[in-house]
Formats: sequence, structure tokens, C-alpha cells
Amino acid sequence: MELSGLVRALRLEGPRDEQPPPAEQVLLQLGLLLSQGPGGAGVLRDLAVLIEAADGQWLFGGRSPVALGELVATLSGHAAPPKREQDAADLPGEDNAYAATAERAADVGAVFLRLLEKLEAAKAQESLGVPVVGPILGRVMGPIYVFAATHVVERPWTNARSQSVAQELLASLVRAADCGSVAEFLRGKDEDEEGRFAAVMGILKQELTKDTWKRNPATKFVFSWTLPHVTRPWLGRYLERVLPPSLLISDDYREDNKILGVHCLHHIILNVPAADLCQFNRAQVVYHALYNHLYSREAPLIQAVLLCLLDLLPILERARRQQKLPRPTAACDEVLQLVLTHTEAEHRLALRRVYAKALPAFVQRLGILIARHLKRLERVILGYLEVCDGPEEEARLGILETLQSTIEHAWPRMPCRLPVLLKALLRMMWDVHTDRGSTPEPVKAALLQGATQCLILLDRCSEGQVKVLLEGVYSSCEENRVRECLRQVQENA
Repeated sequence: MELSGLVRALRLEGPRDEQPPPAEQVLLQLGLLLSQGPGGAGVLRDLAVLIEAADGQWLFGGRSPVALGELVATLSGHAAPPKREQDAADLPGEDNAYAATAERAADVGAVFLRLLEKLEAAKAQESLGVPVVGPILGRVMGPIYVFAATHVVERPWTNARSQSVAQELLASLVRAADCGSVAEFLRGKDEDEEGRFAAVMGILKQELTKDTWKRNPATKFVFSWTLPHVTRPWLGRYLERVLPPSLLISDDYREDNKILGVHCLHHIILNVPAADLCQFNRAQVVYHALYNHLYSREAPLIQAVLLCLLDLLPILERARRQQKLPRPTAACDEVLQLVLTHTEAEHRLALRRVYAKALPAFVQRLGILIARHLKRLERVILGYLEVCDGPEEEARLGILETLQSTIEHAWPRMPCRLPVLLKALLRMMWDVHTDRGSTPEPVKAALLQGATQCLILLDRCSEGQVKVLLEGVYSSCEENRVRECLRQVQENA
């Protein structure tokens, strides 16, 4: 039966003896036509018309749930970005192929929207209802979600129309599942309920192996976009599914993939119980993967890795204490030693800012044990106080915060370092005051206030020696701004 006759029969507009063939037969034929390639746009339009005209009893009865599941999988693959046969950032003709993908995706998304509307309507029918609709939703929700996640945000293979359809599709999918958000759709409404994340990962699993994850350029984005929606306490049960692909992506040679993988690892560290991470030495595996990235020369990657390590280190420390390992083997000391080595020799401003902003957290983490690293840390502080790093002075501000935290935690070791630190702070204050460059006044004020606070802390831990040393400087200083900072130190009790 031709499509026009089929639609008339479904709408009861044709002769009474014109009966439509079984739904599964029609759906399988349409799926076969789509898989053959050319003419896909016409088939999609025919399919949309067919679903809109179809009666729920005909469309969802018999063996159509199986046929619908296969058709949805075929449609999702029809709108997927073209697979790559080689590992390359850009391939010839890729832009044209991606533009065609976006148009196909918009048409496929429209078909999925009509299908979900039909399923929603079928729920209310007494003859169908949830017992029939439920198994169908179970088959089609995973592939439809993967399709929507592929196109929901701006990518090379999307356009405004395909993104809009994907966003509408996600909202419809959430409604069909009786959920309030995408996160609830994936993880379940409560801790005891299993959401659709397992089904989604089952679809992605075959695309997230060492040999396949780069062939489909959308797979890593679907995974990294989906993962943050599943949080504690749900994520722990999926650890074996999400940790290997995260490590795989982070181990790539391309910086953007490394950063993407590190972000995934960071989410896992924050949302999986420490006991599960330490089991089977998983935390140590993640640590070594992150530690190797510290040799990179790319500031965005170093920043992501340091933030991730700062949340992983307490988990490793707890595991070492439980194993009664000696403190000298602490991972935090190992990381800080390497970071200080790179920080001291670094000349690129972007990396200097990243290192300087991360150091205060390491000092806080080690506490009094920062005394082990004081010799090298002092050289870093003195070197960074000397150099202006641009209008925002992020490196200097980070180093001043590092110095304050170091004084607070290792104050017994500070008096012997007073002469060099005092000289460096005063020189920096004078440089900031006399700077006629592009540094904004609020930044200058923050630098002077940070230096003043360091002087006050040094004075307290040296039993007033700073006040004594600054008396001559205060009396001979004619610059009001610097004089005001020195006055704060002199008057601090």
C-alpha cells in the first residue's frame, strides 16, 4: 500500500475494505529505506505524516515496540555526524558534511517529537495506557536521549534549528518519563530508583573503547555533557562504566581532549564515595594519570589538573593513613615539589598565574608540614613579588595570599626569613605605588593591602621586630599611600 493510501486508511477516510498492513511491517520498511542513504529527507517527511495520522492501537500494538525500537535506533544513526576513518582535527569536506548532518538532525528530531506526542496521548487511552506505552518508552528513550544530547548544544554538526529541536525533544522526553529535569531522568527520582543513565551508557559503551571513541566525534561530547547530570549518591553505582572512558579521553595527545577527560575525572572524584575510589587502587590510577599532566606547558590543562588533584589528595591521604604508610610518602608533598619546581623556572605569564593561584590551597592542605618546602617556596615568593604580570596582577595577588597562608601555618620558621621577606615586600609596595602603567587602582589597592597584611603577620610572629625595622622607613617616607600602609603595621597590636 502506498503512503497516501495508508494515511487514508489510518484516518478512516478510504474504503472500509482498505485495511492498513501491520505497523511493524511499515516501520521496518521505512527503516530499511532510511538505511539505504539517498532520499532520506523524503522518507522522514513521510514518516512524520504517518505517525501523526496513525491510531495508537495500530502504531503501538502487536510487535511494533520492537520495530519502533529498531526504527528509532536507525533514525538516530541517520542523523549522527559522519564517522572518521582517521584521527584528524579537520578532514576535507567536513564542513559540508556537518551542515547536512544538522539538517537531517532537525528532520529526525521532528519525527521523534511526533512519536513522543503519540506516546503521551496513548497513556491516557484505556485500551493502551501505561502497560503498553511503558515497554515502548523503555526501548526508545535511550536512543532518543543520545540523539538529543548530540545536538542540544552548539557543535560543528549543529545549527540553530537542530539545537532548538533537540532542546524541545529533551523537554518532551523528560515529560514522557514523568520527571522534572534531565538529571532526574538520568539518575532517577530517589536513591533507590534507577534512572536511564545505565541505558544511555549501554548505548555509548561500544563507542567509548580505545579503538572507536575517536571515530564518532560526538561521542565524547555526549558522555561529558551527560556525566555532570548524575551526582552523588547515584554516580557511585556506575563507577565501573564512567571511570575507564574518562581516563581514556584524558590520556589523549590533544589538549582539548585531555581537559575534557580531566573535567570528567574531577566530577567523578567529587561525586563518588572515597571508599569506592580507593577500592582496587582506582584513586592511585587516577592520581598517576593526573600527575603526568603536570609536565604539560598548557595553562588551561594545568589549571584543570591542579583543581582536580586538590580534591583527590585528601582521598589518597585517608587511604595512606588506613594502610599506615609513613607520612613522607604523601602525595601532596610529591605534587607540591613538582609544582614548585615548575613554578620557580616558569616565565610564561599564563602559567605563572595558574601556579600562583593554586599555591595557597596546597599550603592550606599541608598546614605546618609546608615547612618541608620552605626553601624552594621562599625563592618562588621572592621571584614572583618582583615581576608585574599585567593589569590584573593575578600572579602577585596569588603569591601574597600564599605568603600570608605560609606565615600563618609555619610562623616559627618566619623570623629567620624576616630580612629578605621584608625587603621584598617593601620593594613591591614601592613598585606598585610608582607604577604608571595600566594597572587599575582597585588592583593596586589590593596589592598594597595584601603586602600590609603580610607585614602585620610577620610582625606578630617575630614579636614586634617588623615595627622596629620600619620605624626609620616610616619617618622618612613622604609618599602618603605607602606611609598609610606602614602606619597600619605600626598601629597594629
